[in-house]
Amino acid sequence: MNPPFIWRREALKFAALALCARPFAALAQASVSSPPAPIRLALIESMSGPFANTGEAVFRNLLWAVERVNARGGIKLPGGARPLQLDRYDSKGQNEEALSALRAAMDDGARIVLQGNSSATAAALVDAIDKNNERDPSRRVIFLNYAAVDPVLTNERCSFWHFRFDAHADMRVAALMDVVKDDAALKRVYLIGQDYSFGQAVLREARRQLGTQRPDVEIVGDELHPMGKVKDFAPYATKIIASGAQAVVTGNWGNDLTLLVKAAREAGFNGTFYTFYGNALGAPAAIGDAGIGRVIAVADWLPNVQTTQSEAFYRAFRARFPKPAEDYVHMRLALMIEALVQAIERAGSVDAVPVARALEQADVSLYGQRGRMRAVDHQFQQQLVVGVMDRQGRPGVQFDVEGSGYGFRVVKTIAPERAELPTSCKMKRP
Repeated sequence: MNPPFIWRREALKFAALALCARPFAALAQASVSSPPAPIRLALIESMSGPFANTGEAVFRNLLWAVERVNARGGIKLPGGARPLQLDRYDSKGQNEEALSALRAAMDDGARIVLQGNSSATAAALVDAIDKNNERDPSRRVIFLNYAAVDPVLTNERCSFWHFRFDAHADMRVAALMDVVKDDAALKRVYLIGQDYSFGQAVLREARRQLGTQRPDVEIVGDELHPMGKVKDFAPYATKIIASGAQAVVTGNWGNDLTLLVKAAREAGFNGTFYTFYGNALGAPAAIGDAGIGRVIAVADWLPNVQTTQSEAFYRAFRARFPKPAEDYVHMRLALMIEALVQAIERAGSVDAVPVARALEQADVSLYGQRGRMRAVDHQFQQQLVVGVMDRQGRPGVQFDVEGSGYGFRVVKTIAPERAELPTSCKMKRP
């Protein structure tokens, strides 16, 4: 036999073996070096249109919370820790767009959906998720709600797949009424709100609670306006002044609030605004000195809560987002992400049913703030605070809002057990 031929034959054989081995080696290396698959969170919000500023503000809060989880190693699971990944989907402020975003997020692999800036959108998402989870158990979705506060979402329209981390409208109104009932000089109130489920719920509950706690107060105006469509609130401000109102109660948010208080200031209204969201997104700067002692806001937390831990939380957020326009921080969004992490780790799985059952038992603390999920209706229970606008630097106002020079001094703290309200939820569980 010819030795060169033998050599060539053996060389070709080894080359063929090497070529076959390369894909297996590459696969082995990939399995060792590839990072763990992230757990995808889908934020469905207005990222364009009149309420884009609210969507962007929420995104910053959630991004910061996700970054903290990932910085400590991610979520611990039996197969190894996995990071969180926050993806954003633009609802454009429209329910149909939000439903399209939900389908896109599910196709992308997300099984945790986050939304809040519209109770009407939240209700549409709850319905769609209920139907999807019943029809397709392999693609079940959990809905975390941080701001859609129509009470029906944890009452007659409650869902096993929906968890609300904000106090609902009736709870917030009750907190405001704790301040109203102490204002003996108040005799005339004007109610105004956005014409959709949440705005209607706020005015309905304000009427009820005023009748119960302050029957001596006359409601001199009761009005709903189109949501996100009014560019000039001057006609509304004129009616408020003409009514003789000493105070306005409103659940308005975003530009609908900013433009309302700005128009009232320019028209010369000198009364008080009792608000859900008067502490951010341009409202303090818009009303200026006229709001000192006159703009009141209710929240789960305010930057001027007088504790060392609260101050540390606020300073940490501002270090991450230092621009004045980015100064919109809410403790509940951070607690929501911590509750999700706790639930996934307790469940030892990312499957929707065990995670939802673990979320029902969530009890989390962060920077001195504690909240727990009420299993019967999936309504988060936590303290509420009421603050009044004042100039930065005055007692109790260490921090201002958005570089405006105005902040909110806490005047009342409502303990979780006092903020809690009954529920009519009759939940169907899988």
